[in-house]
Amino acid sequence: MILKAKERGDAGQLARYLLAMRDNEHVELHEVSGFVSDDLIEAFSEADAIAKGTRCKNYLFSMSLNPPEGADVPTKVFEQAADQIGKKLGLDNQPRAIVFHEKDGRRHAHVVWSRIDTERMRAINLPHYKSKLKDVSRELYLEHGWDMPRGLQDRRLRDPLNFSREEWQQAKRVGLDPREIKSVFRQCWEVSDNRASFEQALKERGFWLARGDRRGFVAVDYLGEVYSLSRYTGMKAKELEARLGDRDQLTSVDIVKAEIAKGMSRKLEAFAVEARRDAKQRFAMIDFRRTEMVARHADERTNLGRRHEKRWVAEAKERSQRLPRGFSGIWHRLTGQYAKIKAQNEQETLQAWQRDRAEKDTLIFRQLEERQVLQRDVKKQRAIVRGELMQLRKDVANYEEGKAFDREREKAEEERRRQRSPQKPRLDR
Repeated sequence: MILKAKERGDAGQLARYLLAMRDNEHVELHEVSGFVSDDLIEAFSEADAIAKGTRCKNYLFSMSLNPPEGADVPTKVFEQAADQIGKKLGLDNQPRAIVFHEKDGRRHAHVVWSRIDTERMRAINLPHYKSKLKDVSRELYLEHGWDMPRGLQDRRLRDPLNFSREEWQQAKRVGLDPREIKSVFRQCWEVSDNRASFEQALKERGFWLARGDRRGFVAVDYLGEVYSLSRYTGMKAKELEARLGDRDQLTSVDIVKAEIAKGMSRKLEAFAVEARRDAKQRFAMIDFRRTEMVARHADERTNLGRRHEKRWVAEAKERSQRLPRGFSGIWHRLTGQYAKIKAQNEQETLQAWQRDRAEKDTLIFRQLEERQVLQRDVKKQRAIVRGELMQLRKDVANYEEGKAFDREREKAEEERRRQRSPQKPRLDR
């Protein structure tokens, strides 16, 4: 279970975020404990009011508990994990709230503690909480037999393809996963041993080598996006220069963009528009299925809640009728029978509560499994779209290979022939 946390303030904004349905398919306020109010917004307002009596600005400790994809995690496990984390950090006696979110067939929990110790009116210090949470996370993976992420096993086993925010936003604009783009650049570098072969490898995948303004060696794709070679290949500037030569000999980005723009045919542009339109239609159908599924799942949960409430009232009435009243009740108290019946009722009440929660978990797991099937279809469609876009890049590269740069090659060849030809002597007059 991946654990992410931070100290923060602004309790009102956090409460609204946790209860918002905008980005979630299901939201459940599972627990509000240690506060006067059972309402999340009012409870967090209480925490805010208490914090005003201290100098602490980040008076809340907010964290998310994300199980591995495809794992059916009972509600009890989330509660135990929250208890374990609270004890590890010294927050086990603090007021807390638990909210469940569901999206794309996955269920995760948000747990928020108040950091203010009301007896001392001081914030509880949380030193090294990230390393402590990592220990708890590792223990949860081991306890439940989940496949542990390599990065959690050892720092050196982290995914080497780490991206900055700039790289991610750039890849999102193009519509491709940044890992794919980075992988393409590294493949081109590995299969080449000089500038010509590297440039050819890039062209086969729809990228053109160019001279950047401040980033040295860059590549440009058919959409005009510019990629730093040092960043995407992982090579240093000296290594790039050793293989590619003087960057001043390369064509500037502006000229390359102009050449690509002139070489793009209407046919290929129509193909790209058509591919995106088809993808939009497919995702519209999937979104319709998702909306229908979310509504149906919500109805099923509502109906189950009503059945639970009806049964709970009937069973509570039945248990209350067991307790004798009047003179008989006095006699049963004197003989000890009243206490036995009361203990039986309390035991049955606990069992009924556990039964209802297990039934709710069963329903949620079945719905999550159905949602995961749809999510696999979403991933499949996304893979198809990425494949189509990558293929279009190759098509553009093949088209441009035959026509776009012919004129520039002819000019360069003509210049070389002119320089090789002997100059006629100039006659003085």
